[in-house]
Amino acid sequence: MSKNDYNYLQRKAEILKAIAHPIRLAILRGLIKNGPTNVNSLETCIDVPTATVSQHLTKIRYAGIVSKKRKGTYIYYDIVDEDHVIDMIKSFLGEK
Repeated sequence: MSKNDYNYLQRKAEILKAIAHPIRLAILRGLIKNGPTNVNSLETCIDVPTATVSQHLTKIRYAGIVSKKRKGTYIYYDIVDEDHVIDMIKSFLGEK
């Protein structure tokens, strides 16, 4: 295995580790379906407390899967699709 292969596979493994939780998958699925969304909207969609959503968003944001942008008093989260995360999640969940 070449160093490039290893680095590529290491990044994919990091992504898989970061999304390996039902709440994180639900957050990402919601972002795929609805586009940029704030924490309050995500909380309503997946029916968990705001603090829980925020904690999970932080984990996937640190993994480089989600970005955040402030609009007024709200912070909106969106998927960073550099690693084709959207296709990966849609394929894994059997959604188109």
